[in-house]
Formats: sequence, structure tokens, C-alpha cells
Amino acid sequence: MSQAAGERNQLIDNISKTGIVAIVDDDELARQALDSLLKAAGFMTETFASAEDFLDSIPMNSTTCLILDVRLPGISGIELQRRLRSKNSGIPIIFVTAHGDVSTRERAMVGGAVGFLNKPVRQQALLDAIHAALECDQAGDKCS
Repeated sequence: MSQAAGERNQLIDNISKTGIVAIVDDDELARQALDSLLKAAGFMTETFASAEDFLDSIPMNSTTCLILDVRLPGISGIELQRRLRSKNSGIPIIFVTAHGDVSTRERAMVGGAVGFLNKPVRQQALLDAIHAALECDQAGDKCS
């Protein structure tokens, strides 16, 4: 096993023991697919159908990465990002959306997102984005 692969496996082991990758998407099938992919990759996950459900959750306090749709009923993904940042939340956010226009992407990235992926998401691209977000978060670096 290469050193990079060993480091990545160690990172997954550490994250699975200490934190949750939260998935917020109102599309049940997309939410289930992301949940299955991340669990198969060794992550602990929690899923939410809305930003409000996520904000009301206890696991929000142990969330180490947030996979977030842009368009949600009620509070949008961009608005949730803004609220989390206004509370100085350091949760790395990766947007996954079917509505990836340039202006939305720019707002997300300027707002501190560590990734912005269009649906359908390539599995490896999502896993790479999560690993990058978790590595920078564990190093204590500002991820954005």
C-alpha cells in the first residue's frame, strides 16, 4: 500500500471514530445514494431532508463535513452556509447540486465552500473532495 493510501485509510479511521459526514438533500433518492456511497467508503453519516432538520439536529455538533444541496425547501443551501459561517462554524461544506450555474457556484465558493460538484456526481470526485476537506479540517487550516 502506498504512503498516500495508508494516510487516507488512517484519516477515514479517525473520522469514523470521531465525526459524521452530514448529507442535506431534499431528493430522497439522491440522499440515499450519497449515504450508501459514503457508508461503503467507511464514513459515519447522518442524512437530512432539509436545512432546518440539520440545524435542529444534535449530530450537527459532531459534523466533520457537510454535503449540501443548493436548492432545498425553506432554507436554501446557500443560506444554510451563510448561517453556519455567521456562527463561525468551521464545518467544511461541499455543495452537490443539479443547479450548478456560475453565479451560484461563485457565491458558494466565496462563502467558503471547499467544493462544488454537479449532479450526477462522479463518486471518486466526491470522495476526493471529502478527503481534501477532512484533511484541511484536521490540520486546523481554513478550508476555504
